[in-house]
Amino acid sequence: MAKIKTTTMNYKTFLRNGAFVLAASLLTLGACKRNDNTNSTSTPALTSADDNGGYASDAAKLETNNNDVISIADAAANTGGVNLRSTATTATTIGGCATVTNDTSVTPHVLTINFGTSDCTCADYKNRRGEIIVTYTGRYKDSGSTHTITYSNYFVNDNQVKGIKTVTNMGTNTSGRVYYDVTVNDTMVLANDSIITWTGNRVRTWDSGYSTPIRSDDVYLITGTTTLTRANGHTFTFDITTPLQVANSCPYIEAGIVSISSSTFAAGARTLNYGDGNCDDEAQLTIGTVTYNITLH
Repeated sequence: MAKIKTTTMNYKTFLRNGAFVLAASLLTLGACKRNDNTNSTSTPALTSADDNGGYASDAAKLETNNNDVISIADAAANTGGVNLRSTATTATTIGGCATVTNDTSVTPHVLTINFGTSDCTCADYKNRRGEIIVTYTGRYKDSGSTHTITYSNYFVNDNQVKGIKTVTNMGTNTSGRVYYDVTVNDTMVLANDSIITWTGNRVRTWDSGYSTPIRSDDVYLITGTTTLTRANGHTFTFDITTPLQVANSCPYIEAGIVSISSSTFAAGARTLNYGDGNCDDEAQLTIGTVTYNITLH
C-alpha cells in the first residue's frame, strides 16, 4: 500500500511538539473514495451518496474526529508542561494555532483550547476554529482519571463538531498494559448541512511506548462497538473483530478489521480491513464476495 510521506512527516513533527496520544482509531478527516479497480467489473462504483459507499465515508469522518480531538486535548495539557499547571489559570499556544487556558482553581479542572473565530491552519494542515473544552480530574496516565470533552462552535475544515466524549484511565489489564474506556456521543454537521452521529464505546490499550517520554513511539490497540446514523436516517453498527492498530507516528489506522451490519443491507456480510500494519491511506471494503479498494482522505 502506498505511503503518504509528506503528510506523515508533518504529522510526526506535530506529535514531537506535544500532540497527545490518539484515542480510538486514527484516520485523517475526510471521506472514503473508491478506487476504479474492484474484483468485479460489473459491480457499480461505490459513492458517498449511497449507503454502501456512504457509511464508510461517514465512519472515517467521525472516527478521525474522535481521535483528533482527544489527541489535541492531551497535547494542550502536556505541551506547556509545568507552565500549564503552575497557576490556577495560565495560557500558552499549541501548534502555533490555538490558545490554551487551564483553570485549576475549580474542581474538576477545566482546560479550554481556543482556535479563534476564524480558520487557523494547524501543524497537521487542518483548518480549525472554535473551542474544545476539557473537564478533567487527573493526568492522562493517572489510573482512574477522567477527561470529558465538549465543544463550543468548533469546526474542522468547515465541518462542525458537537457532542461529548469521556476518556477514563482504567489502570492495567491482565497483561499489565494500561487501557482506557472511551465513551463517544458525537455529532458532525458537514459543510453541506448533512448531519451524522456516532455513539458507542471503545477500549484503547496502550500497546507500546508507555515507558518513554516521547509520544511519537506510542502505539494503541482499539476494540469496541459503535453505531453510526447517516443523514438519511439509516443506522449501521461497527464491531471491531481484529483490534485496530493506531500509532502516533501515522495519521491512518495501520491494521485491523471491522465488521459492519445494518437492517438496511441486502444479504451479504460486510467488512472493512485497514491493512497489514503499513502506514498508508488505503483500506478494503468487502461486500459479500466483492472487495473494493478505497482511499481514506
